[in-house]
Amino acid sequence: MPSQKQLKWSQLKVGLTVLVASITLAVLIFLMSGTGGLFTPKIVVKSYFDNAGGLREGAPVRLAGVDIGNVKRIRVVSDPSKRLTPVEVIMRVSTRYGFGLRKDSVTSLETAGVLGETYIDIESGQAKGLPAQDGDILATRDHPDIQDVVRASQSTLQNLDSLLKRVDRIIAFVESGKGSVGKLIYDPTLYNELSDTVNEFQDLMNKVGNGEGTIGKLISNDELYRKANSIVDKIDGLVADLNNGKGTAGKLLKDPALYNNANETVANVKKLTEDINAGKGALGKMAKDEEFAAKLQNTLNNLSALTTRLEAGEGTAGKIFRDPSLYNNADQMLIETRELVKAIRENPKKYLTIRFRVF
Repeated sequence: MPSQKQLKWSQLKVGLTVLVASITLAVLIFLMSGTGGLFTPKIVVKSYFDNAGGLREGAPVRLAGVDIGNVKRIRVVSDPSKRLTPVEVIMRVSTRYGFGLRKDSVTSLETAGVLGETYIDIESGQAKGLPAQDGDILATRDHPDIQDVVRASQSTLQNLDSLLKRVDRIIAFVESGKGSVGKLIYDPTLYNELSDTVNEFQDLMNKVGNGEGTIGKLISNDELYRKANSIVDKIDGLVADLNNGKGTAGKLLKDPALYNNANETVANVKKLTEDINAGKGALGKMAKDEEFAAKLQNTLNNLSALTTRLEAGEGTAGKIFRDPSLYNNADQMLIETRELVKAIRENPKKYLTIRFRVF
């Protein structure tokens, strides 16, 4: 039978073993939590949300997908300034990741999968502020939760269901052979007409391949090729003649005399315009002499007045132009003259009798 001393030592060893195992288990739990360990310094930051969205105390706080802390407390505050975001979330995070946690970092509620736990995600991709300190309040970014998504998708699902019902009715209508599409699919007339069209097209292609018809001759007859080749040869010869300066067109392209003459003509025209602008010569004086221009204007005015008087029938010339009696008299005189000449030709003795008298 073991002594009392041996029993106490055995109980002491069991207690020590349990204590060491408990301490080891606690250390492993803290190490596995990824928050930096038991003795890592931590800071407390806050964020305010309009709805907790299933977030629980102890939920992980993640920075770029890495656990840096846990949710310490969740409560609803009565601060009037937080009326739209009354849910206060207090987070305890490790200072080990202080280089990535900024004062202008943004927090949001995220869900691990569709039905996973809700956690705090900190986004610092656009943050440029100072590192976060103990007691800082981080801004929040709203994300629709699964319920909002479900509610928003209900109308979409209803519209999709209505659309599917319409499509089903259209398909049933088409399967019944009604409408244009139904007739196109189920009416054998279309197939027969299409088959006839294909046969006619095949017959046409056979005729073209055999050289029948205009298109067949164009494809199968070598005469068209020979004529085209001859035309190309003629065009090539014409281009060669042009390059060699032959013919009128060739001289126009190659003869430098044409260029010289054209250049001289342009120079002469330029010299003429310069002389005119300088007031030289008759044209220059006509263009630059104001006195001549005044005289010319006066002459034109006189001519305009004269033509106006002529049209009005004033004066002798006006009566000649406007009085019809002059025309009538002249016409009558010509008629009488013509009759006189005719009478003289018919009986010249009557009008051309010569009498001699001897004294």
